Amino acid sequence: MLALTGITVRYGDRQVLHGVDVTVAHGELLAVLGANGSGKSTLLRAAAGLEPMAAGSVRLGGEPCDPLDIAMVFQHIHLVRRRTVLDNVCAGALGRLALRHSLVPALFPREVREEAMACLDRVGLADRAHDRAGSLSGGQQQRVAVARALCQRPRVLLADEPVSALDPAASEQVLGLLAELAHEEDLAVLAVLHQPSLAARHADRVVGLRDGHVVLDGPPRHDVEVLYQPTILKAVR
Repeated sequence: MLALTGITVRYGDRQVLHGVDVTVAHGELLAVLGANGSGKSTLLRAAAGLEPMAAGSVRLGGEPCDPLDIAMVFQHIHLVRRRTVLDNVCAGALGRLALRHSLVPALFPREVREEAMACLDRVGLADRAHDRAGSLSGGQQQRVAVARALCQRPRVLLADEPVSALDPAASEQVLGLLAELAHEEDLAVLAVLHQPSLAARHADRVVGLRDGHVVLDGPPRHDVEVLYQPTILKAVR
């Protein structure tokens, strides 16, 4: 399992996370909920090694986590819109390839292209492999971003507000896909969300943050909206 232990993050004199402990098992989709400013995205970035920690550790299976074991899907999808969908997914393999492969997409080895096609098939977009990424809808682009992350061969998948810019139907598709990847590919999936209803339908477990503290950790409930009611949260804490 992925274990985030004692995660503490400070920006100058302001402490954003206060010794947060979170675990995610392989085969589990964990949703992190909370109001703006609660520390959700900061926790995800710390887990990915993108945010310096004042204290704490990130371990996978009891061992220090190799950055290549963690793939991240961002709120802003960051596809190269003029490149093909396939080229974008192949980019997920760059961490294990020679630098020259990042200069010209045509230099991606055949085995990487075949693996990228398999990743696209896994997210239901193999038929769009040779289209420009910019021609796809927002939901399709986010699924391409998930396929790119899969091409990294991660053991952990982090998703930072992956559906915030999507319509309800596309949001359901993307969250359903993340749940499938956790359950069928045995990935540990941690997703930051703003939609309690989506978490209730798709997540195996929910962690709620408020002011950098964990105030809820358990199975999805219909009353997760409590996280957005500060007066009630004080009683929970």
